[in-house]
Amino acid sequence: MPKEYNGSPKHYNQLESKRNRLTWILGVSGLCILSYVMGAWKNTGTPNQSETYSKVDCNAGTNTGSSSSSSSSSSTLDFSSHHSIEINTNTGVAEFPPCDMVYSEYTPCQDPARGRKFDRNMMKYRERHCPAKEELLSCLIPAPPKYKTPFKWPQSRDYAWYDNIPHKELSIEKAIQNWIQVEGDRFRFPGGGTMFPRGADAYIDDINELIPLTNGNIRTAIDTGCGVASWGAYLLKRDIVAMSFAPRDTHEAQVQFALERGVPAMIGIMASQRLPYPARAFDMAHCSRCLIPWNQYDGMYLIEVDRVLRPGGYWILSGPPIRWKKYWRGWERTQEDLKQEQDSIEEVAKRICWKKVIEKDDLSIYQKPINHLECAQLKQTYKTPHICQSDNPDMAWYQNMEKCITPLPEVTSSSKVAGGELEKWPKRAFTVPPRIASGSIPSITAEKFQKDNDIWKDRMAHYKHITPIAQGRYRNIIDMNAYLGGFAASLIKFPVWVMNVVPSNSAHDTLGAIYERGFIGTYHDWCEAFSTYPRTYDLIHAAGVFGIYQDRCNINVILLEMDRILRPEGAVIFREGVELLTKIKSVTDAMKWKSNIMDHESGPFNPEKILIATKTYWTGEVKDHSN
Repeated sequence: MPKEYNGSPKHYNQLESKRNRLTWILGVSGLCILSYVMGAWKNTGTPNQSETYSKVDCNAGTNTGSSSSSSSSSSTLDFSSHHSIEINTNTGVAEFPPCDMVYSEYTPCQDPARGRKFDRNMMKYRERHCPAKEELLSCLIPAPPKYKTPFKWPQSRDYAWYDNIPHKELSIEKAIQNWIQVEGDRFRFPGGGTMFPRGADAYIDDINELIPLTNGNIRTAIDTGCGVASWGAYLLKRDIVAMSFAPRDTHEAQVQFALERGVPAMIGIMASQRLPYPARAFDMAHCSRCLIPWNQYDGMYLIEVDRVLRPGGYWILSGPPIRWKKYWRGWERTQEDLKQEQDSIEEVAKRICWKKVIEKDDLSIYQKPINHLECAQLKQTYKTPHICQSDNPDMAWYQNMEKCITPLPEVTSSSKVAGGELEKWPKRAFTVPPRIASGSIPSITAEKFQKDNDIWKDRMAHYKHITPIAQGRYRNIIDMNAYLGGFAASLIKFPVWVMNVVPSNSAHDTLGAIYERGFIGTYHDWCEAFSTYPRTYDLIHAAGVFGIYQDRCNINVILLEMDRILRPEGAVIFREGVELLTKIKSVTDAMKWKSNIMDHESGPFNPEKILIATKTYWTGEVKDHSN
């Protein structure tokens, strides 16, 4: 008879459960021990500790071009092994080679050799004509062999090193007019001009006797056909900032001289396309023997000046044909010809509703109306030019000029300023611009404007900590994506000027508001070269630029252009996400730049980081072709 089991089923199940649990624990423990042993054996060939930590330097050197900092936000960061992103770089080289010295003053979109292939009518061949993709250079533009750091402002207004711009042509061609003189190893700029032989300072004083220049109402100006920009240079001490422009033409390097002096300037011309500035931008426009045919093409060039001139703004004309009774023999033109030209200019001015303020000695001054109420009535008498009907007045990037008057915003009474009255300078720099106050810029509000000002207080405090921006190191600054001009506004106490660029494909056209703050700037597409000479900017600010363009063009193109316009030992402040900055740094390393990635000013948890990069000093070599 089999032995009877005297335990209950419940007790049996508990014993079985304990055995299974013990088996499971022993099995897992065995696997863990085996994994540990295998891992230890596999890692016997790993690098030593110093190699393991070589990617993160806890004692990183001081930031390029900046003072040392104990702040964690200023520490050098390295993300190269942890982040990746698909971006159009295609560097393909460990280091970009230098270009030949023949490209030392290369201006890709205003290249004289390329320009000669285009229509000479209306000077179209001197407009922007950029190289095709297959023509783009993949090398670094060299500085002249004896290049020196430019003089600091304000000394730079009067002096520049000859070796930096080795051209004596203007000193010979314009010797009588006192544009520029050669004194040993440097150029001197006496401040003269074709129509101001007593100097730009005295000339501006003459203007000030006719219209008020020093009460803060006039802040932004445009100088058409600027020469070496002495008019703009001497306006600066009167708190007036001028956008000076001239073509790259027979007067070799005139805009380059202006920028070397630390004076705002661009390569540009009045030809067939609109100037790259918004409507109602400038308080004053100026032409001193600028050779622009104001009376031709149905007055189209004067109509374009009207577009960019603010309501109530002034247009100043000196040189032919003004005061022709005195100068006609020296100008080698007949009295009849000069009288006819002046009469036709005044007729155009009348038809676009300007009034002549005064003509005295060598100066003739006109004023644009503050609104178009009376102009609409005048159009019943003067049918042409008509007021534009379906026109975006701010659209100015590769847009043809039009022979119609840009309409001003509507007003309720004849005493109101169209578009809103501006505060006097410097108050206007931090006052909500009328374009924003009126809601003219979609989704940009007064609250956003004030918030942006607050953001820039923090940013500038941080920049002072990580760059020598407050130490007089920089003079010419360009902001590649200016937004509301907050960077420029944060710098008004420093001896600098800022070229505020609003990308032509930007989601918000804010350039008009920037001008209403009393700053200058331009539209531009950074897939193309900027309208300037090499080595013309000391500091470049690039916030969010590559996020805009990474799907439109190779970022190498943009970075090589930044290298072209940046002076040796100049600096760049990039602001992007980590992935983009890592790729940017890989390219700047190949361009011989020194750079560090740092935390955002708000701390390490902000995904946006800052890359501070400095262009190293190097120069080209003149090759000996004698053999």
